[in-house]
Amino acid sequence: MPQQWPAADIARLILDGFDDYREHFRQITDGARARFEQARWQETQSASAARINLYEEKVSETVARLHTAFDTDTLDVSCWPLVKSAYITLIDLRFDDELSETWYNSIFCGLFSHDLISDGCMFIHTTRPSLRRARAAQTRTYKPQGQLAGMLASIFADYRFSEDYADLPGDLRRLEAQLRENLPDWVCKDPELSVELFSSVLYRNKGAYLVGRIYTADEQWPLAIPLLHLEGRGIQIDALITDEADVSIIFSFTRSYFMVDVPVPAEFIGFLKRILPGKHVAELYTSIGFYKHGKSEFYRALINHLANTDDQFIMAPGVRGMVMSVFTLPGFNTVFKIIKDRFSPSKNVDRATVIEKYRLVKSVDRVGRMADTQEFADFRFPLSKFDHACLEELLDVAPSTVSVEGDTVLIRHCWTERRMTPLNLYLENANPAQVREALEDYGLAIKQLAAANIFPGDMLLKNFGVTRHGRVVFYDYDEICFLTEANFRHIPQPRTPEDEMASEPWYSIGPLDVFPEEFPPFLFADSGQRKLFDQLHGELYNADYWKSLQEAIRAGKVIDVFPYRRKGLDNE
Repeated sequence: MPQQWPAADIARLILDGFDDYREHFRQITDGARARFEQARWQETQSASAARINLYEEKVSETVARLHTAFDTDTLDVSCWPLVKSAYITLIDLRFDDELSETWYNSIFCGLFSHDLISDGCMFIHTTRPSLRRARAAQTRTYKPQGQLAGMLASIFADYRFSEDYADLPGDLRRLEAQLRENLPDWVCKDPELSVELFSSVLYRNKGAYLVGRIYTADEQWPLAIPLLHLEGRGIQIDALITDEADVSIIFSFTRSYFMVDVPVPAEFIGFLKRILPGKHVAELYTSIGFYKHGKSEFYRALINHLANTDDQFIMAPGVRGMVMSVFTLPGFNTVFKIIKDRFSPSKNVDRATVIEKYRLVKSVDRVGRMADTQEFADFRFPLSKFDHACLEELLDVAPSTVSVEGDTVLIRHCWTERRMTPLNLYLENANPAQVREALEDYGLAIKQLAAANIFPGDMLLKNFGVTRHGRVVFYDYDEICFLTEANFRHIPQPRTPEDEMASEPWYSIGPLDVFPEEFPPFLFADSGQRKLFDQLHGELYNADYWKSLQEAIRAGKVIDVFPYRRKGLDNE
């Protein structure tokens, strides 16, 4: 090791890169308010994608600066415990120190092979407190003291925009009625009743949200108040939501990330965790755009689960995929997906295309209908944590990705997703009412994805899942494309009787051609389900329906998809 080895200089350069990333992240996030006020919806979507891509861009820039500033010997991995120690000193007084640890890890992985990862060189385990309890999140508190209408008026006097509210008195009357309907009567009269809202507004897609809680001395309820911009008419207060399941759906793993000003991220996450205790910290960080730190929190939870349970990896239930092999941990609500070495002959994709499709999902508007994914490289798990049949199958279908090294299983590349019940399995065990509800939501999922310019490609039931809240979500991405890329066609009329009886199409079919009339037997083996779906969503079998969506998208239309129930209106 050089006598004057510059650990502190390397640590400072890494942190400078983090500061540069955070500043650009803030700039994009801070623009959300103006985009909402000015109804710049296409810019909103572009900003969301740009903020996701920003992290890798800034990591690459920082790694390049390290290579320029220091020689190879200086960047030898054996010296990096000193860099870590110097870095800890630099970040100890920061308000975003947990994020800076994840950034450091990303830089390390950009410089070194993953088999050099160790807790001595990087932050496999955090050195930060789990959540900052000493300081409260930045919130505003309102006490109605028996005057709900006055309290609501005070809230919206504080939360104002450059656009006026379209009908504030009418909105306040409606919100007061919803509040009284949602809460027990005695709560509304409780002198201790309080409303606590996070100071910053959360923005996503075409909506803005006030988020917080309603509480008394003994109880609390989560609170979300979504706002819409009625273009040309002003801001509308759309609903008041106090049901934990409904607020949880707003923070779903199937949605784009919020843009929100959070000076101290851990404090805001702690605030959210207290009002949504069923949400994992990893999901909450991810939901506000810190998806890399969400990945860190997920990994730490995973290794902790493996260390403290007898759980073993097993193959996930359901029909085996033709492109991906999927395994899971029964006690951990996640599936792990790897690309097979050989695909079914019917699949016209290669490995690089599959990776591209899965990465695409990260940056598009998922409209609550596509599961978010996390991509990992070089997972190492104890051999004892694999069920024998599971490991045997993985080694058989993906030997280039899965290997055994002594008492360790190496997974070179995989994605993780939230575990759901495959729709085909759900329908097998559902009663008639559940079947109807699931097929209704299945059709809505296809329509909402299409209206957001996503065509699922392979729409088989097995490629959709049902969440714990009963929502149908798409999760198999190897054939997705932008809707505007597909060529929807009617099946041509046969020219002769021989054409009509032919076993193969007599007309030419291009690689992007789609014939919606062929969907019914393709999607449903069960004739009853096929008939019901035709009643519910028969327009999906008409090429003209799909073409009309394409025209709307090309005209710049950005659809409204609401992550909450809107009384008296069609919704999700």
